[in-house]
Amino acid sequence: MNESVSELQNIWSRVLEELHATIEDTMFFDVFLDESHIHSIEDGVMTVAVNSNLAVKILSSKYVDQIQNAAKKILGNPCKAKFDIKENLKNVAAPVEQKPTYFKNSIVNPSFTFDSFVTGPSNLEAKQAALYIATYPGKGFNPLFIYSNPGLGKTHLLHAIANYVKANAPGKRVLYIDSTDFIQEYVNHVTGEKQNINALKDFVTNFDVFMIDDIQMMANKDLTCNFFFDVFNILHQHGKQIVITSDRHPSELKSFEERLKSRFSAGLTVNINQPDVVTCVSILKSKIENSPLDINSFDQKVLEFIAGKFSKNIRDIDQALNKLVWYVTSFRPTRYIDMDVALEALQSLIDVKDSKQKLNEQKIISVVADKYNLTPSQITGPSRQGTVALARHISMYLIRIMLDTPYTKIGQTFGGKDHSTVMSGVEKVEKELKTNTNLQQAVNEIKNQLKA
Repeated sequence: MNESVSELQNIWSRVLEELHATIEDTMFFDVFLDESHIHSIEDGVMTVAVNSNLAVKILSSKYVDQIQNAAKKILGNPCKAKFDIKENLKNVAAPVEQKPTYFKNSIVNPSFTFDSFVTGPSNLEAKQAALYIATYPGKGFNPLFIYSNPGLGKTHLLHAIANYVKANAPGKRVLYIDSTDFIQEYVNHVTGEKQNINALKDFVTNFDVFMIDDIQMMANKDLTCNFFFDVFNILHQHGKQIVITSDRHPSELKSFEERLKSRFSAGLTVNINQPDVVTCVSILKSKIENSPLDINSFDQKVLEFIAGKFSKNIRDIDQALNKLVWYVTSFRPTRYIDMDVALEALQSLIDVKDSKQKLNEQKIISVVADKYNLTPSQITGPSRQGTVALARHISMYLIRIMLDTPYTKIGQTFGGKDHSTVMSGVEKVEKELKTNTNLQQAVNEIKNQLKA
């Protein structure tokens, strides 16, 4: 890792915050961790500079596990902690930041690389685009806009870009931030006593690669969006690479000015779809390899079950695997994990998941199909016959307003239709509902049945 002093400082501050939650002895922090800092993080080893040989001995013998656990929470992957006195670590001075510190939560996870990103048909295009702009930042597609439902790998790709640029173009400066941090930093500079807003603008536009996650969080933040518009233009005019992620296509972003949405779409826009079961199994295997469990101890049916049941969100796969790891290591130790063990361990998650999925796309389509004496496959199929087309548009409309599903995802449910086709169908129903009393009655009856 080639973290800047500021990044290492931010990581250590967050590690100490985690320790405060588990270690109540304030003297421990005052005596043994006074003026401590991370010297480096290399090859899975976090070297921490401390103030004395006694501190090295105490931390290494009594507190190393807690510090490593805290570091794992912050970095997202296991990290061995090593301690040494500052005098022995002469090549890097104690971290003293010369410039104002912005975006304190902006930390790049070293484990999120292109190599660790499991690729399948659902995300291949997005990975290829991310790797291309990481290889040629500012010289290709600008901006790169990646969108998908939550938990499908957008953030992983942003971190992978940052790690690749740091490793292969050390002279390039990379900034990764979350939209909520961008909003908060802007508010601080408008309402607080910090440096003026131009100082923040100068800081951001000085980077060669600028990446912002979950841009949809800036909806209805008009002043922040105006500031972001200025930042975007400066970066773009100077050939700086911009990467943006969102949970929906630029055209579907609510409460954003057209001038912003047109800039978001001016480069390359790529989608990450829900992964198929085969890809999810591969993802699950890669995660098991980094867990305390042996991949050979899993029945193949268990892998396929978890991949199929929790495939809509990679974070759900993480949650299921963590629950299973805890169950078979702490509650019911076993050498072989078959379906009986997996069902016992994951039953509570399955119950919650099934409850949340009571109202979903398929149920809406089924109820609409019953209303018009059709089959669900007719509604999702290619037929343009009048009744079928009407039922299809009503289904799209209800999925949109009742589940707030992005147009692109609705299109996938209906045979891969383009988001603009879905948008047109929804708008037809909205327009017709204003004057057509028969349609109003039919839609209300369907809604009531779904809510019941």
